[in-house]
Amino acid sequence: MLESAPPSRILLSGRAKPILRPTASRRRSTLQRTLKNPIHCTGIGLHSGAKVSMTLAPAEADTGVVFVRTDVLAQGGAPERAEIAANWRHVADTRMCTVLANEQGTRLSTVEHLMAALAGCEVDNLRIEIDGPEIPVMDGSAAPFVFLIECAGTMEQSATRRAIEVLKPVSFGDDRRHATLEPADGFSLAFEIDFESQAIRRQECTVAFDPHSFRAEIARARTFGFIHEIEALRAAGLAKGGSLDNAVVVSGDRVLNDDGLRYADEFVRHKLLDAVGDLALAGAPLIGHYTGARCGHHHNNKLLHQLFADDSAWRWTTLEPAASAGAWNRVAVAANA
Repeated sequence: MLESAPPSRILLSGRAKPILRPTASRRRSTLQRTLKNPIHCTGIGLHSGAKVSMTLAPAEADTGVVFVRTDVLAQGGAPERAEIAANWRHVADTRMCTVLANEQGTRLSTVEHLMAALAGCEVDNLRIEIDGPEIPVMDGSAAPFVFLIECAGTMEQSATRRAIEVLKPVSFGDDRRHATLEPADGFSLAFEIDFESQAIRRQECTVAFDPHSFRAEIARARTFGFIHEIEALRAAGLAKGGSLDNAVVVSGDRVLNDDGLRYADEFVRHKLLDAVGDLALAGAPLIGHYTGARCGHHHNNKLLHQLFADDSAWRWTTLEPAASAGAWNRVAVAANA
């Protein structure tokens, strides 16, 4: 089990906010990484309720993350119909989860938790074979996927790791609900939520992102929902596989899960986890600071659209670790492509 140390606290704008700082861990990789060995799991889809089997398999350098619907192949579909690249351009739906689709219309739902785990473990290249329309929810967090990656092991490849450096602020949304990216050293995220339920209320959290801080402070945060919304969600074809085993369920001002919360502010930490997964669809690590306020998958995807629509807002760069944790030195810049 992954354990979390209590976050340090500093006073910002008159409120005590958790500032989750990375601590010493393995050397940050400047080379691309993939898995050493394939690894398999089974589970159910959070929204579809369907049982699925999934295999994470090594991939060559510069492949990126590619999903393969093996059930489509089994039905005689061509490889291009079964393959879906993990990319912001392929996001087809953002209601309650992030859904990818290829040009042939093949879809795959709820990719954000797995994508967050890959970003947190710095896995760049992977072939993910799955025999159904949705990534298994596991326990509702990214921790089971981190465990799978650790069991399979990772290895460096010969190709240099590239990143996307944010050069000027971009945003999407309005004064109340918005997502923003702005220039920074390294990658960091901040999120704010505000619910009427006394079980959640207002929560704010900021994290300086690296593999250690992700594993310790974000990966175990579970998805959450409200019991009064379940019937409507199921009527819309969503949350069919949801249960107390894979989500934090709130009823009025109470958390219904017998084991309670994994973190006192687990709700906002899960929103950070979702943001990490959604932003991983940029196709490379980001160098910049993300801020989200009362927003979700829709805002995160539109934020990437805003970023890449303006060539002056970003650039490709290659990396070497900086002296400070979580930061990077930019050592080379390539033209945007």
